[in-house]
This record gives sequence, structure tokens and C-alpha cells, in this order.
Amino acid sequence: MSRSRPPRRPAETAVVALDINGILDLHHFHPREVPDLVREYLRECHRRDIHEIRIVHGKGKGVLRAVVHDILAHDPNVIAYGPATDRSGWGATIVRLRTHQRAETAKPPADVPKPTPPGGFWGRLWPWRR
Repeated sequence: MSRSRPPRRPAETAVVALDINGILDLHHFHPREVPDLVREYLRECHRRDIHEIRIVHGKGKGVLRAVVHDILAHDPNVIAYGPATDRSGWGATIVRLRTHQRAETAKPPADVPKPTPPGGFWGRLWPWRR
């Protein structure tokens, strides 16, 4: 007579508030949580104009480092990344993010001509009045 196991309950996920200060320590997270966590942290740092981030993944076998580097390689806001140069070395990765160009400081290059109204039918709608 075999006993059947009770059905497993799905693992509960806890919402954890993180300080967005440019340092993300992955030691406290389950490896399955790391990809989404890193992507969201990068997005939030970029939104808050934090341009240099330190991601601490540990030395170990390099599994988390490989996951983190794969995410960084495909993120459009990442300019550069590499191992930390201090004593943590391969246990942490330093990331540089693109800067925001704010509307008040964004200026078109001087050599770009201003748009001219199209001719014909479309010229009557310029500048796209209702």
C-alpha cells in the first residue's frame, strides 16, 4: 500500500523593498528571482539617474555572474560592465548606464535642418491642426 503525498503548495513569494542606491547584493535572493530582479533594478536605477551600479553576485562557480552578464549584454541602457577593481574582483560587477537627456537640455544637433512643411494636400494640414 503506497501513500500518496499531499499536493505541494506553490511557493509564496514575498515582496521585498530594496534600497535603490546603486548597490544590488544578490546573496539574499533565490537564483530563480535574479533575472527579473536585475532587470527591474537596472530599470529603476536608470529612471532615478543612477549611472553606476555595483551588482554583488559572489565568486562561487560563476553561475549568477553568467546570468547577470547575459542580462547586461542585452539591456539597451547598459553602456559597459566588468569585474569590480577592488578586493571583491570577480565577486561583483560594475555597470555603467546611459544618461537621460532631459527635455530642457536636449538640443538637436546644429547641422540638422528644421522640418519644412510638405507641399500639396499635406501642406494644408501643416502643422497638423485639428
